[in-house]
Amino acid sequence: MRRSLDAADEGELVRRIARGDRRAFDELYRRTAPWLEIRLRRRCADPDVVADVLQETYLAVWRAAAGFAGKEVQGSAVGWLWTIAAHRLVDAFRRRARQARVPQAALLETAAPAAEDEVMAARIGQDLEQALMTLTPEVRQVLRATVLDGFSVREASVLLGIPENTVKTRVRRARIALREALS
Repeated sequence: MRRSLDAADEGELVRRIARGDRRAFDELYRRTAPWLEIRLRRRCADPDVVADVLQETYLAVWRAAAGFAGKEVQGSAVGWLWTIAAHRLVDAFRRRARQARVPQAALLETAAPAAEDEVMAARIGQDLEQALMTLTPEVRQVLRATVLDGFSVREASVLLGIPENTVKTRVRRARIALREALS
């Protein structure tokens, strides 16, 4: 006997979606879209970007449900959904950053910074780049999620699939290593 959709938890809905159940997809969307939209709006003020990310997220859920349902996954279906949305949001930020880059010709038309400022900025950029390269890939990954992408420790934990305390430890290691390398 099939459980009704109202009684099914999100994990069961994803398993049904993996079998092509459109009603289960609609139910998962009904339950999770408002919550997901609120979380995305906390990280992005542009409603068009949030709408695009929501659409991309649920399209990915429809396409990848079998991957979630077909293996033992640590965490909940809602955590899996948030991970997809977080990745899509980061992708949207990257696309927007690429599109916002100012062409070189436009840079030449603006007032040029002082030569000393350019030298200092280049020097600091090189030092920081070298310091970042001394970090392990795992530590750089956590730093990217928490600093560049602006995720909280909890969100970075879900996004990267590691415990919150591991995120905190890696952030601490990164700060110590960067402080030593830049001093």
